[in-house]
Amino acid sequence: MGRTSSVSRKTRETSIQADLSLDGGEVLIDTGIAFFDHMVTAFAFYARIGLSVTAHGDLEVDGHHTVEDVGLTLGQAVREALGDKTGIRRFGAACIPMDEALCRTVLDFSGRPFLVFDAEMPQAQIGGYDACLTEEFMRAFANAAGVTLHQKMLYGKNAHHITEALYKSLGVAVREAVAVEGTGVTSTKGVL
Repeated sequence: MGRTSSVSRKTRETSIQADLSLDGGEVLIDTGIAFFDHMVTAFAFYARIGLSVTAHGDLEVDGHHTVEDVGLTLGQAVREALGDKTGIRRFGAACIPMDEALCRTVLDFSGRPFLVFDAEMPQAQIGGYDACLTEEFMRAFANAAGVTLHQKMLYGKNAHHITEALYKSLGVAVREAVAVEGTGVTSTKGVL
């Protein structure tokens, strides 16, 4: 059966379908926000997951609802694909450069959602994407996935580079954390 999931989310503001395989596959992202598509594609590529996301949102208002709800849907999909988390490494970390920017992500699939986000965006807009939405995506993802997530921009001057390093480092850290290394649950409590 594999580590897969299929999650739908429909509200008055958005309609989202996400199909995920933690063990790889094709990546197809269509949210109506080109830069966000690029970021979610980068996340999936570096996480080495298969991911299809189709989102229709109230983009005539702005991108907030779409970005946040994709984060919620993707987080739920990851949580469901992990099941009881038997055998996973649990922890992941990555430090990724993008030109002048350097960003770090450290996470724990603990079942205790929490976000620490420390990344000031020097520019407010990246194409049609509000730079402040990166934090909203990460918060939604952390809450729905049940992951403790810490992200920090160590330095950087370009919001595009900072944002891309954050999404890529999330991907690498997720890849590391969901890797199967054993047969038990990685917790002294015996459950995650």
